[in-house]
Amino acid sequence: MDKAVWSASRRSWLGLMGAGSLGAVVPSGNCALAGVLKSDGHGDIVLQRSREGRALSRARYHRALFFMPYPGMDHDPFFYHAGIAAQLGLSAHLLDVGFADAWCARHVGLRVASALAYARATGLDVQSGALERLAVVLSPYSQWNTPQDNRRRVDDGGFSQVEVRSVLTDLLEAVREATGHGRPRGWMIRSGSWAASS
Repeated sequence: MDKAVWSASRRSWLGLMGAGSLGAVVPSGNCALAGVLKSDGHGDIVLQRSREGRALSRARYHRALFFMPYPGMDHDPFFYHAGIAAQLGLSAHLLDVGFADAWCARHVGLRVASALAYARATGLDVQSGALERLAVVLSPYSQWNTPQDNRRRVDDGGFSQVEVRSVLTDLLEAVREATGHGRPRGWMIRSGSWAASS
């Protein structure tokens, strides 16, 4: 398989993997993704878009909306749900551009900050300092689901629930725009956050 030089633009990513392409090897040293792979200790990766990956991407995006934390939740469950929503949304983007689900599970896992780095390197246009800080707070998001008596107190970065919901709403909207996935039936944006319509 020929090696392709990738740019960070999503249009370029998808164009290189156009009709008839089985996938593309992303060579280390040639793009933003190569830098993320290198910093994580990984070499070349084969990205392959497929109908199955696209369907799984859509399912992850929809699930991210349902995991969006709601105002008034207890502190730790709120951040746990925020981590799940962020990771599912970022995973939707990664699957859409051709990452294998098994590769993501093995190399990204529950680290929202890593998923964000890979998503940005593959064309997800989210430039937000608040998102970067929140991704670190949420990584790994499982830390927010451990009983407090069995762990150290986790730093929430000073984020309020309103701020977290705003950052997540912007992230999930960017994923929707990038992937082209429709919102699930009965869902709409209300007052800058996701809500089920009646």
